[in-house]
Amino acid sequence: MNIPSAYIHIPFCQQICHYCDFTKFFYNERLADEYLEALEQEIHTYIPGEKARVRTIFVGGGTPTAVNHQQLEKLLDMIDQHFDIAACEEYTFEANPGDLDMEKVRLLKSYGVDRISLGVQVFDDDMLEKIGRVHKVKDVYTNIDRLLQAGLSNISIDLMYALPGQTVEDFERTIDEAMQFNLPHYSSYSLQIEPKTIFYQRYKKGKLTKAPEDDEAAMYELLQSKLSQAGAKQYEISNFAKPGFESKHNLTYWNNEYYFGIGAGAHGYLPGKRTINIRPLPAYVKKAMADGKPVLHEEPIGRKEEMEEEMFLGLRKTEGVSKDRFGEKYGSPLVDIFGHALINLKDRSLIEEDSGYIRLTSKGRILGNEVFQEFLLDD
Repeated sequence: MNIPSAYIHIPFCQQICHYCDFTKFFYNERLADEYLEALEQEIHTYIPGEKARVRTIFVGGGTPTAVNHQQLEKLLDMIDQHFDIAACEEYTFEANPGDLDMEKVRLLKSYGVDRISLGVQVFDDDMLEKIGRVHKVKDVYTNIDRLLQAGLSNISIDLMYALPGQTVEDFERTIDEAMQFNLPHYSSYSLQIEPKTIFYQRYKKGKLTKAPEDDEAAMYELLQSKLSQAGAKQYEISNFAKPGFESKHNLTYWNNEYYFGIGAGAHGYLPGKRTINIRPLPAYVKKAMADGKPVLHEEPIGRKEEMEEEMFLGLRKTEGVSKDRFGEKYGSPLVDIFGHALINLKDRSLIEEDSGYIRLTSKGRILGNEVFQEFLLDD
């Protein structure tokens, strides 16, 4: 079974952010020890023998670096035991500013981690506090400096916009400060108010309002313009990189390729199925320790679903969907499968076609959900 990527989820956080709906729990040393034991059982179920050769590994959360030094080394060693790190093209760890002391940075570097994704969100201490973050702006500077000292220069930072009370001018200041680092990669997302979050509860009670749509659109346009001027090319709706520093792991998702999903609440995509793991920590640990298969749900994925998802995911990329690649992958020309949708969307100026690619127009990016609905096939 050739699976090109692995996502490994570490659900612990020192603080629960007000907007976050990922599987997460307050860090507890004993629970983290139990979780790592269970995680190893799950990994061993997928990879019982020789080390797996994968193109990318992404360790996300939660906050993987929220665990203590001993646990971080155990996690890194576990991954090293089951995956061929030398053959891995990109090995990413998520981290929060303030979590990375020099010992943790050196540990990551020594085990072959070569890319760090920092959850910065905004360069504004007051706004960080309002959204439930515990780090300060100065921590970003300290942690980036430590990473660079250790030779970990492939750094990405996440930024958020359309936050409650955030103005266009506020976000412009965040972009400008982020650009001063001249990093190879930036990701930026607008706030989505998700169920089971603190912000959702406040929103339902009328204690929180969303940013005006015009402001959100202005922030996104500002993001595109400023990062483009700084030499960071937009290669996906929310992602910008200098040439050669696009996230290979995230491109696995957008190219609709297979990946292991390991850990509590993790999603995986394997031949013929998508998997979702158990979210609650005690239930995940119990099932993983029992048989190494803590799967909550498996969704069969047939050719029809694969082709639909090829379009949904591929159109997120700036280059769009390759007609040649689609034909090679599915044995039918793209136009034979989606001809009616292509004509309709072109007539509405939501997609364009050139150089063998179908891609969203600027208007299509704004109305992305309308575009994606057109690629739902009849049973």
